[in-house]
Amino acid sequence: MRAMLIDDSKLSLMHLQDLLEKEVGCIQVVGTFTDPLQAIEQARSLFPEVVFLDINMPDISGLEVGEQLQGLDHSPEIVFVTGYDEYAVDAFELNALDYIIKPVQLTRLKKTIDRLQKRITKAHEDVRRWKTSLFSIQCFRSLAFHIPNQEPNEIKWRTVKSRELFLYLLHNRNKMIDKESLIELLWHDCDENKGGTLLYTTIYLIRQTLKSHGLKTIEIKKSNMDRGYKLTIDSATIDVEEWEADIKNLPPLSHSSIDVYEKVLAMYAGDYLGEYDYLWAEYERERLCRMWLQLAKKMSRFYLEQGRVLEATMVNERVQLLYPLEEDSYMILMQLYASLDNNTAVKNQYKLLTTRWEQELNSLPSIYITEWYEAWKKETDKRNFPNRD
Repeated sequence: MRAMLIDDSKLSLMHLQDLLEKEVGCIQVVGTFTDPLQAIEQARSLFPEVVFLDINMPDISGLEVGEQLQGLDHSPEIVFVTGYDEYAVDAFELNALDYIIKPVQLTRLKKTIDRLQKRITKAHEDVRRWKTSLFSIQCFRSLAFHIPNQEPNEIKWRTVKSRELFLYLLHNRNKMIDKESLIELLWHDCDENKGGTLLYTTIYLIRQTLKSHGLKTIEIKKSNMDRGYKLTIDSATIDVEEWEADIKNLPPLSHSSIDVYEKVLAMYAGDYLGEYDYLWAEYERERLCRMWLQLAKKMSRFYLEQGRVLEATMVNERVQLLYPLEEDSYMILMQLYASLDNNTAVKNQYKLLTTRWEQELNSLPSIYITEWYEAWKKETDKRNFPNRD
């Protein structure tokens, strides 16, 4: 197993190298560095599988070095080494493979190596599994990763900020986003130095999380001169992109194509990132919502024109389920239920409409709906009780 050691103390490097090569035995130390920037550059050609990295170094934090190492094409596992417990806790929170307190003890080091071997074996298996199948990223309703013939893989993010940063980069995929914009978005109440440190830490955590789930075809790349980040995806599809492409490629609506329309309508499983209250996603969420509603209303009109009452009812019920404040669905459903002489369903729809409008909007339904309902109710009462007057 190939290892790289980074520490500003030469004595610490020598001690750790001796333990790894002479006592542990399964480790090949391919480089030792007191200059972390030189180590980052050399890692591009040395391809270490693990880097033992001191956290508390002058000029540059070990946390930032770890983040930069994770940005390499062949990103290594990171084991943080520190002389202070407070930094060990920070390293653990970063989801590093492990952390070791100085002076390094052989018994503790062997436990780290055992953990490292298990993680590398699992990572190789995950990579083979994901590369053999084209996986899909779900963005409708919530984030999940789908691979054929397996259950959806919903990542448990270590922090709320890491999830939002990943989703923001995914939302702006293939675009370089400058660091200042990311800090302003997520840590606007921090000063520049602290915000920068939090950004480095969170990028590192995201890369570790993706790596631990075998998602190596999703990469977060850093720009030249360390000015920003860009997320790229290889060998994967995104449900939102696929759905919008299907919408644009729909044939003219007819008896022969209606089944295709139904499939596209059903693909919309909920609002874009609907479970997360991100203001930056609101425009896209609303745009996709309007596209879906336009499709649903088009299909509803088609079914109504064809006298297909059941299908028209199902489309409008679906609209009402996803968007309970879409007023037209109540009107159409009342008319459909009336055509079926389902008086109870008509009344329930009107009651549901008035209740929701009062609770959610502190308002009354549109006048034309109320007038229609009152006229229908009067006519129904006249038929059912012809001698009432």
